[in-house]
Amino acid sequence: MTAAAPFAVPPGRTLIAGVGNIFLGDDGFGVEAVRRLGEHPLPEGVEVVDAGVRGIHLAYQMLDGYHTVLLVDATARGTEPGTLHLLDATDPAATRPRDTALDGHHMTPDAVLALLDTLSAGTGGRRPRRVMVLGCEPADLAEGIGLSRPVEAAVDEAVRMIRQLVGADPDVPAAFEEATEEPAEDPAAEAADEPAPAVAGSHPTERNTTPC
Repeated sequence: MTAAAPFAVPPGRTLIAGVGNIFLGDDGFGVEAVRRLGEHPLPEGVEVVDAGVRGIHLAYQMLDGYHTVLLVDATARGTEPGTLHLLDATDPAATRPRDTALDGHHMTPDAVLALLDTLSAGTGGRRPRRVMVLGCEPADLAEGIGLSRPVEAAVDEAVRMIRQLVGADPDVPAAFEEATEEPAEDPAAEAADEPAPAVAGSHPTERNTTPC
């Protein structure tokens, strides 16, 4: 996956899918992010789903005529916990692992995308024209329900970023013009000693190693 370039409101249907296991701490980031996203109005044609750990089901759904798919997930990339990464996953299938484990309860976004290629070839389904991943650096993936403080603090920023990407919040300045740009600190969060989430780019060939 590579660092994503800014993109305008997509011309077709958009699927936003939260993936992750809520019983593994910060791995539930994507699920919580789409839950909060569902509390806000979104443009027509934008669908939000809680895919959870249903990786195989998600791969099939992604073939249902979407122009753009945005996966929201906990993404371990070696940065500070709570850092947000926007990744472009619209690479050819040749750049992804050839051996995809068909374990619907333990699939990374890379595995879902590799399965997507296989299903597309086998069923004739139409692959999305663009696939993005919005990931958050986890702090704790141990068994247990609930997000760590830095990841919890990043959820609302992730929702803001997603709404901006799909054109639901057009008055907010572009968030991804600079790969290393960080959002302004929230005085209330600072007063509560909560770490402000950062926005970071990525390096080519890096992959998400956090299971869905």
